Amino acid sequence: MSRTARDYSADYLLQSNPEQQPDPYLPRPSSIHDRVQLGQGTAFLPGPKDASISHLISHVLEHGYAILPSIFTSKQISLANAELARLSAQHSSGPASQGGRNPFEGFNTKRIYALCDKSRAFDPFPIHETVLKLNDYFLQKAYLMTSYHTVVIGPGEREQEMHTDDGLVGLPRPRPLMGIGTMVALDDFTSTNGATSLIPGSHLWDDTRRPTREEMIPAIMPAGSMVYFLNTLWHSGGANTSDKPRRSLTVQYCQPWLRTYENFTVAQGWENLDVVPKKLLQLMGFSTHEFMGYVDGRSPRAGVEMRKRRLVEWALGERDKGKGKEDKEGEAKSKI
Repeated sequence: MSRTARDYSADYLLQSNPEQQPDPYLPRPSSIHDRVQLGQGTAFLPGPKDASISHLISHVLEHGYAILPSIFTSKQISLANAELARLSAQHSSGPASQGGRNPFEGFNTKRIYALCDKSRAFDPFPIHETVLKLNDYFLQKAYLMTSYHTVVIGPGEREQEMHTDDGLVGLPRPRPLMGIGTMVALDDFTSTNGATSLIPGSHLWDDTRRPTREEMIPAIMPAGSMVYFLNTLWHSGGANTSDKPRRSLTVQYCQPWLRTYENFTVAQGWENLDVVPKKLLQLMGFSTHEFMGYVDGRSPRAGVEMRKRRLVEWALGERDKGKGKEDKEGEAKSKI
């Protein structure tokens, strides 16, 4: 049964009953005193800590990253690789699908963006339970997915520029944690095929500390694994000196109050959003955070339904105008 815009508003916004609303005049309790600072590099507000991943949290706090070995099934990896092959054969799969456009993307590295719009085979990777539990601790409630695309490093590709994923943020260290980066191995990551390299502990550094290649280590892990890291950690794509491409996915997340790298609400087709997992839709921005992200006073999901209705009305109007023009032309010809 189809749902209305009102249904979707109810999913994401508070109801209009005043008795259910918080008192707007009561000050909200500040959580700033709960802030955790890691060395001189990173500060964040910790969320709920699930006991099942406490060892992973401890590793990330100390080293800035953790490897999650074989968290995805062989079936999920095989399906993702099959879809990657299908999409790679299509020049319509995006501007970087046949090769990078600048040194940072990598001229011998292929990337396919807007994955959620291209195949449902990629749905499981951003919403794995362990990853979401980690995000719940390191990021604030209602965090978003900021980027999701394939990264296929071809033979002969050079090492990527060393960087942190919050490099565009013009704030001094220690700065607030803006997001999380991950790499999903669709092939085994080895020391020779371009495994992501990182510098353990570099999330603790201040702005005066600069990275060197000698400090980097490769994230060696089997296909189906993920490396999870804070976006204050220095890292890069590795050089591929092997004779085969290294296939992977990158899923990146950000705080709910940041602008995302990828504009998923436009990139994603609106034809049938109900087939997309609800959690994934929320991560893509079809949701609100407090007052952020609303569309004409409604949730983004309700806004989509409103816009679809307007587009249908516009298309019908254009059709009727064209039909009216044809009728007038026919009448004119009949009088000649």
